[in-house]
Amino acid sequence: MKQTRILMGMPITLEVVDASTGDIFDTVFAYFAYVDQKFSTYKENSEISRINRHELSIEQASTDMQTIFTLAEQTKQATDGYFDIARNGVYDPSGIVKGWAIHHAAEIVSQQGYESFYVDAGGDIQIAGRNSQGQGWRVGIRNPFNLHEIVKVLVGSNCGVATSGTSIRGQHIYDPHNNHQLSTDLVSLTVIGPNIYEADRFATAAFAMGSAGIMFIEQLAGFEGYAINRHSQATYTSNFTRYTNNAHIY
Repeated sequence: MKQTRILMGMPITLEVVDASTGDIFDTVFAYFAYVDQKFSTYKENSEISRINRHELSIEQASTDMQTIFTLAEQTKQATDGYFDIARNGVYDPSGIVKGWAIHHAAEIVSQQGYESFYVDAGGDIQIAGRNSQGQGWRVGIRNPFNLHEIVKVLVGSNCGVATSGTSIRGQHIYDPHNNHQLSTDLVSLTVIGPNIYEADRFATAAFAMGSAGIMFIEQLAGFEGYAINRHSQATYTSNFTRYTNNAHIY
């Protein structure tokens, strides 16, 4: 069974292959609604909005909020500052919250005994087990210059796939080492990691690094990446092709 609902300002899809699905869909979508209410910078009464208005300190915030700030700081340190949720004194944790939330939603599904499923939020995906044909899940990488075209098809299981890019939201990732200017070298960077939290946070940081980002992914053990620059040229890590089938080369 598969359901898609609009939450957190994007389509979120859960597909469960296992025969008995019970109320897992309501449980998972309720979790995403909770995350949106807490972390959305667009909601006036969200916890992050209260922090940004200095009505609530981080020390007084909820356990989940403190966890996100801790993870964000760890990621900042691990990426030489290229990942930073603070800009001009305002916190925007969306670059880490989405992957973290997808990962936790997948844990909810797994804890209910389901083994084959995927959770997709805005194109960032956690996959587990196998699809309904008993094969690895297939995940497409879109051409950022033509979203109707798939340039690569990944096949895998028990991993996360995250893409940072400009085709949906436009330029929105800043380079903290260049006076917080927009990072424009790349138009798309897809990262495959052990789970979606790890893939998502490093995809965001590597995109901010520009052309050097794919080398950062190359050096991360257990990660692969595929980058497309503004000149339509693709670069990928040394073991990326183990996830691809015979989709045409971009």
